[in-house]
Amino acid sequence: MEHRHRFLQKHHLKSPREFDIVYAARQSISDDCLILYAKENTLGYSRVGLSVGKKLGSAVARNRYKRCLREAFRLCRQELQGNCDHVLIPRRSRTATTAQYCHSLKTLSQRLQRRHSKT
Repeated sequence: MEHRHRFLQKHHLKSPREFDIVYAARQSISDDCLILYAKENTLGYSRVGLSVGKKLGSAVARNRYKRCLREAFRLCRQELQGNCDHVLIPRRSRTATTAQYCHSLKTLSQRLQRRHSKT
């Protein structure tokens, strides 16, 4: 496995405080399968936090969403714009795949970056 594709513990947002900082930045964008919150960091790499609510289903279903989202982030982390902390919130979808989440994550990140550069 190449080092650039590894998903290390340092790539996770862990504490509620880290999530609150990203939410407080109020930089969000969404599409039909994903809501993305982002805030730039000074760490030199991107991190991700997942927020999967109970209305998305049982624990088994929520864990499936989390696995797909983590894998999507791992695969496209190098292509995301800037060094940011991301909070990903999936929308209810029985057919969402890792590839769809990866595509969504890339396009939402680019759109958010363009929006941020205009201001």
